[in-house]
Amino acid sequence: MLRNYLITSFRNLLRHKSYTLINALGLAVGLACCLLIGLFIQDELGYDRQHAKADRIYRVTRDFLSPDGTVSLHLGHVAPPFGPLLEEDFAGVEHATRLLETSSLFSIPTQDGSAPRAFNEDDVFFAEENVFDVFTIPVVQGNPATALSEPATVMLSRSTAERYFGNADPIGQLLRADNQFDVRVTGVFEDFPRQSHLHPNLLISFKTLESDEVYGREGLRTNWGNNSFATYLLFQEGYPAMSLEAELPAFLDKHMGQTTNDPNYRPPSTWTHLYLQPLRAIHLHSQLDSEIEANGNIRNVYGLGLIALFLLAIAVINFTNLSTARSATRSKEVGVRKVVGATREHLRGQFLTEAVLLAVVSAGLALVLATLALPWLEQFTDKTLALSPLTNPTIWLLLGGGTLLTGLAAGFYPALVLAAFQPIRALKGKIDQSATGSAPLRKVLVVTQFAISILLVICTGVVYQQIHYVRSQALGFSKDQIVLLPYHDELNDAYLSFRQEALRNAGVQHVGRSSRTPSGRLLDSQGSQVRQGDSLISTSTVIKNLRVDHDFIPTYQMELAAGRNFSREVGTDDSLAFILNESAIRMIGWNDPQQAIDQEFVYGGQAGKIIGVVKDFHFESLHEPIVPLVMHMSRNYYNALSVKLTGGDLEAGVAHLEQTWHQFLPERPFEYHFLDENFDNLYRTEQAQGQLFLLFAGIAIFIACLGLFGLTAFSTARRLKEIGVRKVLGASVPGLVQLLSREMVGLVLVANLLAWPAAWYLMQRWLDNFAYRIDVPLWLFAAAGVLALLIALLTVGWQATRAATVNPVQVLRNE
Repeated sequence: MLRNYLITSFRNLLRHKSYTLINALGLAVGLACCLLIGLFIQDELGYDRQHAKADRIYRVTRDFLSPDGTVSLHLGHVAPPFGPLLEEDFAGVEHATRLLETSSLFSIPTQDGSAPRAFNEDDVFFAEENVFDVFTIPVVQGNPATALSEPATVMLSRSTAERYFGNADPIGQLLRADNQFDVRVTGVFEDFPRQSHLHPNLLISFKTLESDEVYGREGLRTNWGNNSFATYLLFQEGYPAMSLEAELPAFLDKHMGQTTNDPNYRPPSTWTHLYLQPLRAIHLHSQLDSEIEANGNIRNVYGLGLIALFLLAIAVINFTNLSTARSATRSKEVGVRKVVGATREHLRGQFLTEAVLLAVVSAGLALVLATLALPWLEQFTDKTLALSPLTNPTIWLLLGGGTLLTGLAAGFYPALVLAAFQPIRALKGKIDQSATGSAPLRKVLVVTQFAISILLVICTGVVYQQIHYVRSQALGFSKDQIVLLPYHDELNDAYLSFRQEALRNAGVQHVGRSSRTPSGRLLDSQGSQVRQGDSLISTSTVIKNLRVDHDFIPTYQMELAAGRNFSREVGTDDSLAFILNESAIRMIGWNDPQQAIDQEFVYGGQAGKIIGVVKDFHFESLHEPIVPLVMHMSRNYYNALSVKLTGGDLEAGVAHLEQTWHQFLPERPFEYHFLDENFDNLYRTEQAQGQLFLLFAGIAIFIACLGLFGLTAFSTARRLKEIGVRKVLGASVPGLVQLLSREMVGLVLVANLLAWPAAWYLMQRWLDNFAYRIDVPLWLFAAAGVLALLIALLTVGWQATRAATVNPVQVLRNE
């Protein structure tokens, strides 16, 4: 029976080539898009699953509350004492391990005085020796139980070991860190897979920090404010880890609280909280204020999954529409089959087999299309995706199951309709579309197709409008032609000479130093006080801080609303002067920036005066609101150099900077990037979303028009005699085209009424991610509706024009 079904279905598909081509192409494009989106989603869901104990590993995060109770900061890193104390206080914690990320210059010490081979390493982590008990890290060389047990020891990733030592044995070799101290290589581990939220190149023994002047053994036990440590807990099997969160407020008060009679004393649990975050949830569910690496977003996964379903639904709708449209033409076939003994079950099996066979053909074509598009997707997403059945069996199982379900779903209703024909009426040719009940269904399906297409067009337009807005928004400073360089402590004593040498070139206008640079996050804050009468009163707002030098504000061409910039002519500016932004002034309570000038101000225990107020500027991305900010000078703690270039020859300016760099820092590689590139990267995710929306909106419209083309071809073919009669009675070609297109106009209008509210809701939710955003433009809804209408009219109109221009004699001569 199945063999007969297959043979008959194959012959039927070959007999109706245009029908087969339209359906197969529509399904293939839909399945190919679903396959590619499925590869991306599978990759996103696969992060941090290489660890054998991943389901028991949790990261500790910490937030801080403003005086009004709102969260001012939520960090993926915590202070160093938390890890050991959590392991000590809670029996369910099997291990607690800490990582401290840093960047350093590493080189191989030379004996002959020649220049060492040096690399700037960003993915460097101080790691506790029990890190191998928590994470699954395959060790190539060395003993993981003892490799990090002593200070000044380091383990290298395989690629890092090859970069420094080639094929030589690295065990026992020395590396010099920041030209200050040596670390001994004690092991080599496999590179972390791409699907990981961290990728260490070097793991340095955590005990090395105990002798560090910044951290030290005492600081690691008592410093509650240095939230730089990624802390992970491994819980015992079966332990309900999340139940521990309820005990964390008491834990904070126990270890951080003070014994005092001060009536204004606030227990730590009232202004800071700890949370537990499952390891596997970090990549998609964590966009905190500090992360080791940029993470994905579960909303993108949901959005792409929804788009995949939309595209597949449109393709299935095409199949159903065309099949039901052809139902009347197959009525005599059904009648003959029933007369010779075919049951309804046999007929349903026949038509479902035909649908599944077409779906299988479409799946083969989809594989070809997906294979051709895969390199583009890998480049677009910066991922390596596997389409081979040997390396990715899950996708192939999903493809096979999806193809079968698609065929069954697409063929189910047509099979019911065709199998229900009465043989006597079918053989007399008395079956019409209204009798089958398919006409109303086809209208619903066409409306659904165009509603989805209009929805995607509107979403595309809103995304592009918002991206244009954030890129064209005035930032409050100049970001053009600014080169960013790392700042190293070796420059402290020679900085003025370095700056003077850099400024000797006419292409270099300003050189400034700062602790952070625009496009980054403002994470540093301390308590502040202002003078009110005879008392110093604590401010009721969190004020972030930025350490700068005299040249930072001129380098970025920021405008002052009142007062002055830091001056080298005023000796006290380097320790007793503050510049606040307008937001900080307003939050403190001064309506006029001039009111703040010369007011006494205390920040982080350092007393001084406010010498200037800078106009508000967007230091962070436009996802974030402008926050209260204080700038103050520092003799140390700078992390970045900002260099303002002028003139048209940027290459000459960069070349001079490189020459100056090697003159003062001969052992450090020269690495730079432009600030405007950083700002472009802030919105890379949204830009990618816009490109994907544009692509998939185009594909959705293509599939919908493909089905509409086939549908109108069948419907106009069935109305050729009607058209011939109308022409004989005097109907004009434009009148006939209008007649045949009228119904489609109504369907597209209904599709607009369905798509507009959905698009409005979705885009309002998406725009909520931006502190500075556009209002959804109403004209975009009208434009999307008109575009859909024009596309539909062109598709239907072309078929209608062909039918209306047929000579009526050819149509009616057999009547």
